[in-house]
Amino acid sequence: MTLKLGVPSKGRLMDETFAWFGARGITLERSGSDREYAGRVSGIEGIELVLLSAGEIPRELAAGRIDLGVTGTDLVREKLPLWRDQLETLVELGFGHADLILAVPAFWADVSTLDDLDAVAAAFRAEHGFRLRIATKYHRLIREHLKAAGVADYQLVDSQGATEGTIKNGTAEAVADITSTGATLEANHLKILSGAPVLKSQATLFLSRTSGADETILAELKAKLGL
Repeated sequence: MTLKLGVPSKGRLMDETFAWFGARGITLERSGSDREYAGRVSGIEGIELVLLSAGEIPRELAAGRIDLGVTGTDLVREKLPLWRDQLETLVELGFGHADLILAVPAFWADVSTLDDLDAVAAAFRAEHGFRLRIATKYHRLIREHLKAAGVADYQLVDSQGATEGTIKNGTAEAVADITSTGATLEANHLKILSGAPVLKSQATLFLSRTSGADETILAELKAKLGL
């Protein structure tokens, strides 16, 4: 038996995941070139490395096709409405920190809270004949957040990249996106609504509840990682 460990296949998340495991005596390596998605593990027996996009990992864990996976809290909670039934949080890894926020044009001087956004949304629809558009890829999380705040007069516009540019391009009036420093928002003349973020996210090691992971190997891995 082996345990399949899903890790982001490129970028800073991959590098920092490799470093985190390496600091605990487990070496993760990509096999061959950067274009290959195979890998190898040393320092412990019975672990198979699977390189996937961070966005694929939540669903692969939920389906039981991998036993363990490193991905962002934001992706798990967006993609898996019943994530607590499907996954167990083993450990937060301390990197990949980012906040899911709502932002509006900086020149909207009278809009700084969700209550302000609610009032503007109603006025916007009365003036323009359609709902205020919020560009995001986090549909579930934003819809739940706005519902809890009593904001209803809006529509979500799907944006899978360059979300901050949608306002300048005229395809949205507000945005909801992940940010770590706020620099991109500031560069696009946007301001974050006050209050707590929609979600504080970081890279996390999750265990699938549906994969039937080998308990002996899992116990050895946990001991090696100090869990």
